[in-house]
Amino acid sequence: MAGTDNNWEVDPNSYANVNNFKVNHMKLNLKTEFERKALTGYVINEVEIVDNSVNKFILDTRGLKVFSSSWVKNDGSEISLDFSLSEVHKMYGQALSITFTDEMLKESKVNVKVNYETTPECSACQWLEPSQTEGKKYPYLYTQCEAVHARSVVPCQDTPITKLTYEAEMIVPKELRALMSAVLLEEKPLDNGFTSYKFEQKMRIPAYLLAIAVGNLKGIKIGPRSTVWSEPEIVEKAANEFTSTEDFIKIGEEYLTPYVWGVYDLLVLPPSFPFGGMENPCLTFVTPTIVVGDKSLVDVVAHEISHSWTGNLVTNSNWQHFWLNEGHTMYLERKILSKLHGEQYRHFSAIIGWNDLKEAIKAYGKEEEYFTALVPDLRDKDPDDSFSTVPYEKGFNLLFYLEKILGGPEVFDPFLKSYVSHFANKSLSTNQWKDYLYSYFKEHDESKIKVLDGIDWNTWLYGYGMPPVDPKFDRTLLNICDNLAKKWIDKKNDTNFDGFSLKDIESFDAKQLMIFLSRINDEGPYNKTFIEAMDKVYSFSKSKNSEIRFLWQSLCLNSNYEEIFPAVVKFVEEQGRMKFVIPLYRMLFKCKNGADLAVSTFKKNLNFYHPICADNIAKELKLK
Repeated sequence: MAGTDNNWEVDPNSYANVNNFKVNHMKLNLKTEFERKALTGYVINEVEIVDNSVNKFILDTRGLKVFSSSWVKNDGSEISLDFSLSEVHKMYGQALSITFTDEMLKESKVNVKVNYETTPECSACQWLEPSQTEGKKYPYLYTQCEAVHARSVVPCQDTPITKLTYEAEMIVPKELRALMSAVLLEEKPLDNGFTSYKFEQKMRIPAYLLAIAVGNLKGIKIGPRSTVWSEPEIVEKAANEFTSTEDFIKIGEEYLTPYVWGVYDLLVLPPSFPFGGMENPCLTFVTPTIVVGDKSLVDVVAHEISHSWTGNLVTNSNWQHFWLNEGHTMYLERKILSKLHGEQYRHFSAIIGWNDLKEAIKAYGKEEEYFTALVPDLRDKDPDDSFSTVPYEKGFNLLFYLEKILGGPEVFDPFLKSYVSHFANKSLSTNQWKDYLYSYFKEHDESKIKVLDGIDWNTWLYGYGMPPVDPKFDRTLLNICDNLAKKWIDKKNDTNFDGFSLKDIESFDAKQLMIFLSRINDEGPYNKTFIEAMDKVYSFSKSKNSEIRFLWQSLCLNSNYEEIFPAVVKFVEEQGRMKFVIPLYRMLFKCKNGADLAVSTFKKNLNFYHPICADNIAKELKLK
C-alpha cells in the first residue's frame, strides 16, 4: 500500500511555488535553429501574486540556458531581476528562482520576462535529421511535454494544477511550417529567409499540453473543423485514414458537452514518435503506425478526441492522479466505439484492455509494484516511469464498476456529464473526484450513498496489482477468438495442422485477431513446427498492421523462435512507438541468443528514438 503520510494534493514532481505565485498567461517568442538543435528567444509570464510575503518566484527548468530575467512594466520598460538556478536533479531539472522587488510585490499582477535558449539535451524536443523523416530532404522538430518535459522547452510552472492561456510567435526557416497546440492567427514571411507563425490558445491549459512541430508539412481538410497535417509524402494516405474524425467529435458532444477548442487537427508524425497519440489541444499528434490503409487502428483518434473533455478540459492536478485523465478517457473512448459498433464491442475492447493491464502489472514485477496502484506515490519518482496501461485500464475498470453498481449508464452517464461541466477548466485530485461523486448522488439519489460506502476504496485506489473486482464483461465477440485459440493450443505438441485454414479468421476484425494472438501467447512457449504451421495458414508475418506484427513477433520471441529476429530488428528500426519497441527489446534481450543483437540494434538506432523512449529501452537492456 502507498504511504499514508503523502499529501496527495501537493505535486511532488515540480519546484513551482504555485501557492505564492500563479502564471495565468504566457507569451512565447522562439526561433528554431536546426544546426544548433536549439530554440532561442524569450517567454513573458503574466504572474498573479497570490501571497506577497514571499519574494522568490520559482519556475521549473531542465537543460535550459537562462541569460536574463526582467520585470516588464506596463509602459514596456524593463527592470532587470536577480535569478539563480538550483543544482541539477536528474529527474526534475533545476529550480529557477527569480527575486521580485518590493515594488513588484505591491502589485496584484506582474509580467516577468526570461531570455533563454534550449540545449540539445532538451528532453521534450526531438530534432530529426532529414534522413529520419519520410521525405529525407528537410529536418523536423516536434515536442513531447507530457509528463514533466515542458520545463525543457520553456521556464514554466510545470505542474498540471496550474492552467494558463498562451500566445506564441514561432520563427522558422521559410521552407518549413510551424504548428502548435493552438489556433494559427498569422503567417508572415520575414526578410531573412525565415517565416513567422503567430498562434493563440484562448483556453486555459496545463504546461504539458504545450506543443510545437516544425517540418515540411502539408494539410488536407477532412471535416468542418479538422485538417490532417503530415509530410507531403504520406498526407493523402493519412487523410483517407481519418475521415471519421468528425463523427467521433459529434458523439463526444452528444454524450458530454460542446467541443470548445475551435479546431481539431491531426498531425501524423515521423516514425520515431514514441506514443500512439498525444492529445495536444487543437492539434492531436498521432503515430504513423496507425496509418494502415484500412482504418483498423483509428480507435487511437477516438481516444485523443475524448481527451478534449477528460484531460484537457478537466485535468489531473498532479501525476499521481493521472488515472483521472486516462481512466475517464478510456471510458469515453469506449462509449464512442459502442455508439459506432454496438455495446458488445465496448466489452470486447475492455477485455483487450484487461489483458494489457495484466501484462503491465507483470512487467513492473515486485521491485516496482508501487506503480501498479491506481494512485501511485510519486515522491522522488519519475512520472514517466508510472506511465503504463495501469492508469488507463485500472481507471476504466473502476468507472465501469461504478456504472454497474450505481444502476447502469442511465444513472452514471448524467454524473459524468455533470462532472465534466463542474470541473471544466480546472484541475483536480482523486479526493476531489470522490467528494464530487458523493455530493452528486447525495443530491440526485441518496440511496446510492450506501452503494458507494460499500466500495473497498482503499484497495481500488491505493492497492497494488489487478482490480479487486472481476468486471464480468460480455464475452460474445471474445468466445469466437477463444474457441479458435483453444483448438490451436490443444494441438500444441502435434505435427499435423491440416484442420486449419484461412477461413478460420475471415470474419475477424483487427481487434479479434489481436485477442486470438494474445490468447495463444498466454499458453506459450511453442515449438518451431507450431509457429511455422500457424504462419503458413494465416500469414501473420506478412501483416502490415502494427498491432498484429507486434503480437506475432512477441509470440515468436517468447518461444525463442530465432527466425523472427530479422523481422523484429526491422520493426524496431522503422518506428519508435514505445508500446511496441520497449517490450520487443525486452523480449529479444531475454532470448537465448538475442541479448547482443538487442544491444547492438539499440546502439545503432539510438539517435532515431525519442529521448524518453531511448531511456526506457536502455533500462530494459541493463545499460542504465
